[in-house]
Amino acid sequence: MKYQNHPYTYVGNVHLLVKDLHRSMTFYKEVIGFTILEQTEKKAALSADGKTVLLTIEQPEVIIEKQPRTTGLYHFALLLPTRADLGNVLLHLLQSGYPLQGASNHGVSEAIYLGDPDGNGIEIYADTPEEEWIWQDNHVQMITESMDAEGVLASRISDTWNGLPVGTVMGHIHLHVSDLVKAEEFYINVLGFDVVLRYGAQALFISTGNYHHHIGLNTWAGVGAPAPTKNSLGLKTFTLHYPDSETLQTAVAKLKEMDAYLTEDNGAYITQDPSGNVIRLYV
Repeated sequence: MKYQNHPYTYVGNVHLLVKDLHRSMTFYKEVIGFTILEQTEKKAALSADGKTVLLTIEQPEVIIEKQPRTTGLYHFALLLPTRADLGNVLLHLLQSGYPLQGASNHGVSEAIYLGDPDGNGIEIYADTPEEEWIWQDNHVQMITESMDAEGVLASRISDTWNGLPVGTVMGHIHLHVSDLVKAEEFYINVLGFDVVLRYGAQALFISTGNYHHHIGLNTWAGVGAPAPTKNSLGLKTFTLHYPDSETLQTAVAKLKEMDAYLTEDNGAYITQDPSGNVIRLYV
């Protein structure tokens, strides 16, 4: 996908903590359509193309139940190559009987929403043609209307379900944060994103390269919401891929300048935003 590759900074792997690895693997294979790329007794790496890890699920030795009104994951969003693929996924989900939470037309995309067995939010979407996105003063127009489900279903090329299409990527991630002003300062001034939409005083959408959003940020869990307890169900980390070493090192230098949490691990820099969401930074 154009905006999930060089020269943009984009979201890669999302790492979740789950209560029951076997249950989650069954869901992510049979309902969502991932393939298992790697697996150990307590962890699995999931892929759409058999090469790239998009989602890691892990069952810790000690797990704490998901806590309400904390920061962390609102949803992760899988971007499909085409509207026809979205139609194929929608038909599969309807036939599976798995409960959906919604289906929306956002103008820039069409999206299906559901939750995994642990309550982690999932969006599966396809972008509308880029030339149809409406921009004004460097801000993109996004709407929330009912999705034309019949039109999406009619766009599918096949009734055969073969899992997620090979071109599926992690399109974006949407996070609960405790303070939108501090989050904006961190992601814009330090990590190098641009604001593309302000949704009232409670949500912010940011990206690089004029994508409609690589990251969503909201305070819907409450202003001042605490970070979840370590090893609680939900988001453990997510990765950001930078286009080159120079751009990454600029972000790292700013992290050091503000005395943010920063460490290195296996070729990645690990930091966390002001709300405690842990991020792995790569090239």
